[in-house]
Amino acid sequence: MRPADQDSPDDAVAGARAEARRESRERRRLRAAVLALVSIVLLGAVPLFFGIRTLSRDPVFDNLDKLDVPGWAAAKTVDDVSGSRWCLLDCRLRERTVTSEKAPAETAKAYEDALRRDGWQPWKVSRCPEQETKGSYTCWRRDELTLDLWVREPTCVPPPVDGEPAVVPSDEPSAEPSAAATGCTGSLVSVKVRNAIDDERTRPQPTTDPSLTGEDPFPTVSGDPLGELTPSPS
Repeated sequence: MRPADQDSPDDAVAGARAEARRESRERRRLRAAVLALVSIVLLGAVPLFFGIRTLSRDPVFDNLDKLDVPGWAAAKTVDDVSGSRWCLLDCRLRERTVTSEKAPAETAKAYEDALRRDGWQPWKVSRCPEQETKGSYTCWRRDELTLDLWVREPTCVPPPVDGEPAVVPSDEPSAEPSAAATGCTGSLVSVKVRNAIDDERTRPQPTTDPSLTGEDPFPTVSGDPLGELTPSPS
């Protein structure tokens, strides 16, 4: 007779099968848990990625990207942004510089037509531009935004003189055209977009009518910046 405390071969085989089934179930549960975790991560990561991308990318630039301008009018684009989108301390200023392959007149018309088609309206306002500029400078408004469009000849780097590198000419409105190299073609486009509430030109401007102020707050300065000098006693 077989001792009572010894299992039969059939019992051992059955026990091994039961253990194998248990381990198989555990492996299936583990795989299912891993797949569920990966699905949750992926489903959460994709919206998070696009959400961060949306917050980091200013929608104004997306609208400018959709302007219906020819390809030659946007050969190279550089964007810059400053300030807060929610106007914390400073409101947001969006600046775009674009290189066009054609002359300023043709480029300005292409952008102005595109702005009109996109719903922008010409804005006739003083201080547009803030100071005298060369080229075409126009201002526009749409909803809560204002836009400044400046199209002018490009500022090119003249060739070196006597082996010395040339000084890069300034791109300020007051820059002299003689600083540009001869044979420089195309044009340069600057676009500035601001919130209307942060654009001082949308606010009432001070009047210089003496009948309303009693005295002209901005009197005309004489040609001599020093005026009449009082002679000192000798």
